[in-house]
Amino acid sequence: MSFSVIRRVVASPKKVLTGAAVAGATAGMVLAAAPAQAAPATTTSASSAQSIAHQMIPDAAQYAAFSKIVEHESGWDIDATNASSGAYGLVQALPASKMSSAGADWKTNPATQIKWGLDYMNSRYGSPVEAWNFWQANGWY
Repeated sequence: MSFSVIRRVVASPKKVLTGAAVAGATAGMVLAAAPAQAAPATTTSASSAQSIAHQMIPDAAQYAAFSKIVEHESGWDIDATNASSGAYGLVQALPASKMSSAGADWKTNPATQIKWGLDYMNSRYGSPVEAWNFWQANGWY
């Protein structure tokens, strides 16, 4: 009697992620001068972040300006990362760790990122509207 052994080899999730990271890093090097090009956030997470921002910024004009900046910077993706600079999150903080001043959960919580971004815009430009005016004139803020 003879038995054949069939062996199935499956790549581990770590290897798959490593391969994806290498591919992403390579693509990032090609687009090094471009702003963060995150995949569009899922409708639910983008809508959720937008809803949180709307609650935190009740003034329609200020919310609209904040939203335009976030749309251009990250597409409302809380994990958006600029491969060239390392800027991170909804508002593309650089260095990303600056957002820890708004909360320890800055990597995963859109409310924390929004709070930090709003505080930044208010302290540096006076308001999200003024930050948007600067962004329009310079292509960054």
